[in-house]
Amino acid sequence: MKSISISNDIIPVGVFKTQISKWLKSINETGQPLIITQNGRPAGVLVSPSEYDQLIQQKLFLDSMNRGLSDAKTGNVYGTNEVKEELQKRRSKRNSR
Repeated sequence: MKSISISNDIIPVGVFKTQISKWLKSINETGQPLIITQNGRPAGVLVSPSEYDQLIQQKLFLDSMNRGLSDAKTGNVYGTNEVKEELQKRRSKRNSR
């Protein structure tokens, strides 16, 4: 995600509502997120669809990595021979159909 420019990327909800098309176009063209404030406090962040997709993929990857690290710490892992045996069983089942 690109860094946020305090002077350009933070706007009140009233300004956003009056120029929605302009802001949506800007977000899609620049990839720059937009922070929308309400009563002077951050109320939401608007990002482009491609930026959102990238954030979701990164989160899924990090979640997967954390599960793997957690499994490694608790010993919930398989050795090379166990993996080979399991793959062999699955191949045998598939080939026998």
